[in-house]
Amino acid sequence: MIDLRSLEVFFWVVKLGGFGRAAERLHMTQPAVSGRISQLESRYAVRLLDRSPNRATTPTAKGLALYSQAERMLTLRSELEAHLSGTTDHYGILRIGIAETLVHTLLGRMIQRLHRLYPGITPEITVDISPTMQTMLLTGELDVAMLLGPINDPRVRNVLLGDYQMAWVASPSLDLGDGPMDLAALAGWPLLSYARGTLPHAQLMALFARPELPPVRIFSSSSLASIVTMAIDGIGIGVVPDAIARTEVAAGRMRKLVVEPTLPPLRFTASFLSTLPPGPAATIADVAQQVAAES
Repeated sequence: MIDLRSLEVFFWVVKLGGFGRAAERLHMTQPAVSGRISQLESRYAVRLLDRSPNRATTPTAKGLALYSQAERMLTLRSELEAHLSGTTDHYGILRIGIAETLVHTLLGRMIQRLHRLYPGITPEITVDISPTMQTMLLTGELDVAMLLGPINDPRVRNVLLGDYQMAWVASPSLDLGDGPMDLAALAGWPLLSYARGTLPHAQLMALFARPELPPVRIFSSSSLASIVTMAIDGIGIGVVPDAIARTEVAAGRMRKLVVEPTLPPLRFTASFLSTLPPGPAATIADVAQQVAAES
């Protein structure tokens, strides 16, 4: 009879692309992972993985077929365990990637609710820009990514968290007048925005790409807190989600500017791999959606 644990080990080696990552995921040593794979290959006299030293670990044709069957068996096991136990509780470490915008708007409430509903889950949180988190999700380094989405990949399920309107903000100390500002007037000031390579940065660059506009300077940062701080200090005009600026505007440390045209809103999703066996990723995505809807 085939060993289900060895199938699980094989599944994660293929999914994550290597023995080391699978060992970390399964809390095993790398030799133990290698031993499980060798046992499978010896038992059925077949080579399942290409272990070429200069290439990533990849499955052979037989390995690909086994990978598909292993995925089905692990999914059935999870469904059976949930059915027999009569519970949907989850346990263990849940690796959550989250954009800084959502750190400020929903993370605290989401973790509180997650702990109340599923005390067996231990969240492990990574804050990064969305392109990096998308890569981490697809390579198995994250269980769920809350990011600028959706991710257009057939393996990924995207749960909508909501749209965040963008705001142009600046220190009241800047001499910007009281009326509306056009893009030409904005271009005379440094613009403070998201890191290069992100969707907001690309949208801002596209907005000022018109030939009739003067060159624009964009001071980019991967930290929303630093963007807000620079705006408060009068270094330039900030471009941030309205939900992030609200507190500082209410306190009088920043003011919102009237600008035409407006920037499109930022859409955030909680995204996870739908190809993996059922687990807490879908649960945390649903919890995040509930919390976002209450904001």
